[in-house]
Amino acid sequence: MNFVDEVRIHVKAGDGGRGCVSFRRERFVPKGGPDGGDGGDGGDVLFEVDGGLSTLLDLRYQKVYRAGNGAPGMGKNRHGRNGDDLILRVPPGTLVYDEQTGEKLADLTAVGERILLLRGGRGGRGNARFASSTNQAPRYAQPGLPGEERQLRLELKLLADVGLIGLPNAGKSTLISAVSAARPKIADYPFTTLVPNLGVVRYGGFRSFVMADIPGLIEGASQGQGLGTRFLRHVERTDLFLHLVDLSDLQEQDPVESFDMLGRELRQHNPLLADKPRFVVLTKQDLTEVRERTPAMRRLFEDRGYRVFCISAATGEGLNELVAALGRELDRRRAEKEES
Repeated sequence: MNFVDEVRIHVKAGDGGRGCVSFRRERFVPKGGPDGGDGGDGGDVLFEVDGGLSTLLDLRYQKVYRAGNGAPGMGKNRHGRNGDDLILRVPPGTLVYDEQTGEKLADLTAVGERILLLRGGRGGRGNARFASSTNQAPRYAQPGLPGEERQLRLELKLLADVGLIGLPNAGKSTLISAVSAARPKIADYPFTTLVPNLGVVRYGGFRSFVMADIPGLIEGASQGQGLGTRFLRHVERTDLFLHLVDLSDLQEQDPVESFDMLGRELRQHNPLLADKPRFVVLTKQDLTEVRERTPAMRRLFEDRGYRVFCISAATGEGLNELVAALGRELDRRRAEKEES
């Protein structure tokens, strides 16, 4: 399935139906009064969060969306039918912006959440509404009002509890496939992962959290290098980061320098990201050269104040300890949010 995290669409609510000008035409009633009915209201445009969606792909190929127009009124005081509402379903984490003004109109996060974004036009009143003692035969009715319309930009920011960050080939895809049912593409060349991957990780019985593998983080990502800012937005909603560090010979860069570089990229993209908790994970412990380098690197990161885990996603070493620690940290943070 293609991953689409930004679309631009034109959306219009339905126009109201026009009111009717009509007079009673009945046998033995030579001077029948006005009986023109009202026009129907135009349909509204609503957005609804669908938990079964994880991408904006469904909205990519159609650029214009319209709700139904209200039907015109008719004689014998028959009112027009209201236009059908348009319900656009989007994945959790969708932001809706006015493309012209840049105003944020909605932040849709909860499954089942529904908002009214554009209101349909009101139907016009028929001439029966204007009859009075001084105007017993009004020959006019109201036109329906136009529905609201906007040019919208929809942006998806994945909702995840834990975000995996690190250079390409640090082992992010392998880790998420080892602890969840996610099955991302895995290979030994850079940029294997071209789209974010989400996986549900079980811990402590029936509890779980969502882990996201965020690709494309290299030097200059905050300025658009590599896959750049397209995927940096997805780390903004995570509660904490797992920074995966590869100590194997496959990485040409110094692990400490690359660690600091990615920290700068996160800060430059959004200063608030620097305040999020970050656990350091030394991966690929099944390799001999990694095991030899691990003690010194572990001490270095612990001296900096980071909590360090050593794992091998290939053999399962350290995974249970890591998942349990993440679960405890997330439980603690959730409890703090509830208390506040």
